[in-house]
Amino acid sequence: MKRSDFLKNSGLIVGSTLLASTELSAKNSEGIVINKQPFKLDYAPHQGMFSASSGNNFLDEIKYMHDLGFRSIEDNGMPGRSVEEQKKIGELLAKLGMRMGVFVVPKGGNGANTLAAGKKEHVDIFLKGCKDSIEIAKRVNAKWVTVVPGDYERRLPIGVQNANVIEGLKRGAELLEPHGITMVLEPLSDTPDLYLRFTDQAYEICKAVDSPSCKILYDAYHQQKNEGNLINLMNQCWSEIAYIQVGDNPGRKEPTTGEINYKNIFKWLHNKGYNGIVGMEHGMSASGKEGEAILVNAYRHVDNF
Repeated sequence: MKRSDFLKNSGLIVGSTLLASTELSAKNSEGIVINKQPFKLDYAPHQGMFSASSGNNFLDEIKYMHDLGFRSIEDNGMPGRSVEEQKKIGELLAKLGMRMGVFVVPKGGNGANTLAAGKKEHVDIFLKGCKDSIEIAKRVNAKWVTVVPGDYERRLPIGVQNANVIEGLKRGAELLEPHGITMVLEPLSDTPDLYLRFTDQAYEICKAVDSPSCKILYDAYHQQKNEGNLINLMNQCWSEIAYIQVGDNPGRKEPTTGEINYKNIFKWLHNKGYNGIVGMEHGMSASGKEGEAILVNAYRHVDNF
């Protein structure tokens, strides 16, 4: 079926017929579904996804997200916000009964600052990021922070690199564990230079670190590119997965734009008893208020299982 036909048939464009679901109760004047009934899974948008309707003030956008039925947010750039803004966001989330999803640990091992090298200066930067993240997490009541170990250190044997990463993460976990914060390791697909790319690799590392503060962030977009076989691999590594992110492939847009059967994946997560956050780590297939309508109704569609 063509994408355009799917949108028309499913009611995903402004002014079209709504999906045949009792949950989709009304549209506002911009054609976006207003439904405070939460989704079955806890999807978390990012700032800017609804700014065409809510404006550029993030607090106003969070309120608007709540009106649409979302009950969590993500904000990778939270460490770059002022302390005052972080506190306001945290207070608003508490008032609305919403959860804070992941933000990225400042310089948490990305790129050339790699834990695989085992260098003290790299580990010190990572640990400082963990300490800073604890204070940020307190302001916004965050329970998860994203960590990427960085690039391979090609001059070292892989076993030595593995040991270096595990040792560095153990030290980070020791800082986070007393505060009930979990660093979630994200295997990525962006470049072959990245040390952490596969689900089973992340699983092995988390088992070795052996801490409730070191788990896996499973991003289905990256893993569809890296390895496929999504449900089977999630199931095999489930005990170490603490957080989910999504984006369709190809294109990294909202569900229904690519090849991933998110309705089946979300049904599987629901049946698995997953009550964590599903981060909307992707772009949008259309801009403006029309794009916002497509986005919301796409999630209502894949959440209707």
